[in-house]
Amino acid sequence: MPVSGKPPYDDQNIFAKILRGEIPCQKVFEDDYALAFNDINPQGPIHVLVIPKAPYVSYADFAATAPETLIANFSRAVAAVAKQLGLEETGYRLIANMGPDSHQMVPHYHVHIIGGRPLGHMIVPLKT
Repeated sequence: MPVSGKPPYDDQNIFAKILRGEIPCQKVFEDDYALAFNDINPQGPIHVLVIPKAPYVSYADFAATAPETLIANFSRAVAAVAKQLGLEETGYRLIANMGPDSHQMVPHYHVHIIGGRPLGHMIVPLKT
């Protein structure tokens, strides 16, 4: 099933290179389905990226075309990372950007886990 407006996957993006071991990362978690590592430009005391070990451009691409096993186990990996980081008690934010309006910087689906302090409002309200 094609994903509307989906650009082709660029296997030279930085996350693809990290998955191939061409670029190092500060690994936090890894299993057969996901790799989690510290963000190089953290937006909170804890800021970890979780990426699937497969070539998906965005959440829409992942949800529409990934095998059920990968979808389920990737979701479990995100939860396991949050728990491992000790964020379950105080809370955390999950962010998955998609496309230019969201300022998605790397065209490989990924989830940001941000926590370790009160995060405030997620989005500044529109002024009317």
